[in-house]
Amino acid sequence: MKIAVVGGGSTYTPELVDGFARLGSMVSELVLIDPAADRLDIVGAFAARIFANYGHPGKVTWTTDLDAGVTDADAVVIQLRVGGQRARITDETFPLDCGCVGQETTGAGGLAKALRTVPVILDVAERIRRRAKPGAWIVDFTNPVGIVTRALLDAGHKAVGLCNVAIGFQRRFAGYLGVDPSAVVLDHVGLNHLTWERAAYVDGVDRLPALIDGHLSEISGEVDIAPEIVTMLGAVPSYYLSYFYAHDRHVRESIGAQTRGQRVAEIEATLLEMYRDVTLVEKPKLLGERGGAYYSEAAVGLLASLFGLDDDAVHSVNVRNDGLLPFLPAEAVIEVSARAGLDGPAPLPVTPLPPDLAGLITHTWGYEELALDAALKGGRDRVYRALLAHPLIGQHEYADALADKLIAAGRAHLAWAR
Repeated sequence: MKIAVVGGGSTYTPELVDGFARLGSMVSELVLIDPAADRLDIVGAFAARIFANYGHPGKVTWTTDLDAGVTDADAVVIQLRVGGQRARITDETFPLDCGCVGQETTGAGGLAKALRTVPVILDVAERIRRRAKPGAWIVDFTNPVGIVTRALLDAGHKAVGLCNVAIGFQRRFAGYLGVDPSAVVLDHVGLNHLTWERAAYVDGVDRLPALIDGHLSEISGEVDIAPEIVTMLGAVPSYYLSYFYAHDRHVRESIGAQTRGQRVAEIEATLLEMYRDVTLVEKPKLLGERGGAYYSEAAVGLLASLFGLDDDAVHSVNVRNDGLLPFLPAEAVIEVSARAGLDGPAPLPVTPLPPDLAGLITHTWGYEELALDAALKGGRDRVYRALLAHPLIGQHEYADALADKLIAAGRAHLAWAR
């Protein structure tokens, strides 16, 4: 099959390419698409060397022409970053002026990313619909994944959102238990970047209580959340919940410190120089610091299941709620464990959530609805309302100031704000 990667010039793309080369014999052609020709030429040539080094029979091509790249594709992976690392750094800094956390998917920074990303993704998806094979899957790895996936589904696209948080937990829990990762099935539930692991089944037995008892210090350290919170919940929160459970600490630690985006920009510059080396045929260790651990395994595994090559395997995906969480409407997009096959992902049952988890999910879902409305229609009033609704903002003084800062920072990417 032909798989296209939109945003293929990313320095992270070799991680995905390595996954297809190791695990994806199903791929006959992998085409990388990106408007940044200079980066794409470097990454594309390196990707071809990775395939050749593994002896993979598939063809690797690259192009700046989106329409040509997605033509006749069986599946398209979208991993865009509109505005690049420069925009990310802005997202991570302007909220700090108001005492709010700066982060690329959470809070005001996450809203800024959604506003400039959703319109671009929808344009890309329409072109995919016209030129890819009928029924081609769109796998969205573009943050904020939940909001972007909701936009794609509402527009009628055959799309599923993908995040690497759950597969990271699966791998860590399997290591603690001394079992193969495929033996661990997670009860993973929430919204994208607002999820909890509520069970970890091995042969039908929930091993999570024992994992928490035996590895509490390591687990709480990995997610940067106080151990007493993990113990109280009896569940393991995603590390993104740290921005909610320890918001003010993150603000204090961020003021004057190097942002994650600045660090990634440094890593990217070094990686591009490494990729230019024509003798380099394996992904360098430095790529592991770029982020997105196990993304390649998640993407390759999900695509294999969607095309019937690994039927009924369990993946953590962003899909319609359709009654799974009774406190959210059917059309909401949630992140859960699901068995995937030719008919798409089928979510596993979710046991009732306690009030604190259900309440935070509902509150954040309300913000996401307003964020999508602002991304689709524009306007300061919509931006302000979304900010006011966010659990990490929620005050007029902050929402009013952040609306102006957000619009000023993103004006180059927001047609309605120019």
